[in-house]
Amino acid sequence: MFDRHIICVVGARPNFMKMAPILRALSVNLPSIPVLLVHTGQHYDKDMSDKLFDDLELPRPDINLEVGSATHAIQTAEVMRRFEPILDSYNPHCVIVVGDVNSTLACTLVAVKKNIPVAHVEAGLRSYDKKMPEEINRVLTDQIADRLYTTERSAENNLQKEGISSDRICFVGNVMIDSLLYGRKNAPTVSNILQSFSINSSRSDKFKKYAIVTLHRPSNVDKLDTLSSLLSILIEISEKIPLIFALHPRTKNNIEKFQLHSVFNSENIIFLPPQGYLEMLGLLSNSTLVLTDSGGLQEESTALGIPCLTLRENTERPITIDEGTNTIVGGNRDLILSCVDQILLGKGKSGRVPEYWDGAAAERITEDLKNWLVI
Repeated sequence: MFDRHIICVVGARPNFMKMAPILRALSVNLPSIPVLLVHTGQHYDKDMSDKLFDDLELPRPDINLEVGSATHAIQTAEVMRRFEPILDSYNPHCVIVVGDVNSTLACTLVAVKKNIPVAHVEAGLRSYDKKMPEEINRVLTDQIADRLYTTERSAENNLQKEGISSDRICFVGNVMIDSLLYGRKNAPTVSNILQSFSINSSRSDKFKKYAIVTLHRPSNVDKLDTLSSLLSILIEISEKIPLIFALHPRTKNNIEKFQLHSVFNSENIIFLPPQGYLEMLGLLSNSTLVLTDSGGLQEESTALGIPCLTLRENTERPITIDEGTNTIVGGNRDLILSCVDQILLGKGKSGRVPEYWDGAAAERITEDLKNWLVI
């Protein structure tokens, strides 16, 4: 029995989707190695976290650091402070981090300073927009992590431009798509989802064809003018195709703060609270198009062949544009409405599924771990 652990870190909702297939692959490909799942508690909604673990068939964390919400500096520092004793107690063989949240960078910093190897899953993605906190986390994590697992080939070019040698980089594909393909069979139907929120059948009948909307990034929802403009555009779109809007708490709070309540009166928009992973997958799989500022939905819509309009000025996932179904539209009203019209005419981007987005990325990661860790 191998007596030193692999520690796997999750901190926020997207991390759960990325870590679930890795844990399954570790149990199959490296069964002799004990695995410790550490949840930093950066995503601190207990009910939502519990639902995600169930949806993803992810084991409950062995340790929860219960960090909770705070400023970026305080949250990062608190994760570091609480994670260090875990490393001292277990002296793990390596630490696996995923994505680009504060927990990713914080745990990497602590481990590297203790000479514990770190593998970063989803390395090399770049928006080249340093106003995004996630971009800072990505760049710094990649500079100091030991093994960098990439989702697309362009990521290696990004890393090499930053002086990172190719022998630290391994192209494995996208573990988010592993979770999508694994969970899709269990996703509920749209009618069942709407029914669970007591939306009557006469109203839900008009949502046989619909678009999905998510908005949560501070650049879109924290300023009155920007949020008001985007909501006005969405109301216009809803006259062309009904919208199902999964409303993030930050967005809901700002709609109320800025007194933009009139958007709730639209007959052609259904507002839902944040959805569980399988519910969101069910809604996405049956949608006509997606309007979002989420990185994960850009990837998932590409994997499913559903046109996506990204309400941002850039993306760290360029493959979804170059090969997939994604179009960057920012907050440009005319461009957004034109793209919606094209999609509704059947002229939206069809794209193709990128290389290694095949449900086997986690297996490639664990196979590489065997060699990298000399197990």
